[in-house]
Amino acid sequence: MHLHRPIARPLHWRTRTHPRPLLGRTTVFRPSWFWDRMAVRYARMPIADPAAYETKLEKTRAYLRPDSRVLEFGCGTGSTALVLAPRVAQVHAIDTSAAMLAIAREKVQAAGIDNLSFEHTTLTDLDSPAGRWDVILGMNVLHLLPNRRDTLARAHALLKPGGVFISSTLCAADAPLGLRLLAPLVRALPLLPRISSLRLEGLTAELVAAGFEIEAQWRPARHKAAFVVARKPGRLDA
Repeated sequence: MHLHRPIARPLHWRTRTHPRPLLGRTTVFRPSWFWDRMAVRYARMPIADPAAYETKLEKTRAYLRPDSRVLEFGCGTGSTALVLAPRVAQVHAIDTSAAMLAIAREKVQAAGIDNLSFEHTTLTDLDSPAGRWDVILGMNVLHLLPNRRDTLARAHALLKPGGVFISSTLCAADAPLGLRLLAPLVRALPLLPRISSLRLEGLTAELVAAGFEIEAQWRPARHKAAFVVARKPGRLDA
């Protein structure tokens, strides 16, 4: 997922029943279909807030080591994974949009990076042993997931003791009143992914309930995505 875009691909939201009119019929809204259709346009979108993006990258780099194994879910077109891969031993990035991943693979091939791999799957379906990863990234994706608590539990299980889960999440309920009043209208649009009405304090409470300790949090403004670092208790070098 990307640090710089407020709406990212929903990783676990593989299929969700949601009525929408289409030529007089009711069908099933599949967010992977939505992001497949959006992939090329999404890849061309400029960074919305370059300063915030660079700040989040800098803060993320502080938790990376040359021997780190990093897992990113909701990776989209791989921009963030591509930036971070040269600093670590391995990055494995996953997403549910095949079109997004196709673009990501083209970018990696062009860059000549050999420690970055991609997989079309979800975090809960990922075939990975528990305690394998030093760092897990979920950038601009948690607010799009209907099974967020399951996602957090899975991330906790996959991390090594002492590993960190780094996320950037839109907390829409913390936005100014004018933006909050628009939320019901946005949710009513049948072709857009649903965005959870989250508060930052609610998100951190969910992380704690999943077994994490909150290590750091930052956001450039209340209506911007919140950057949170949550650590799994233990010693990473143990």
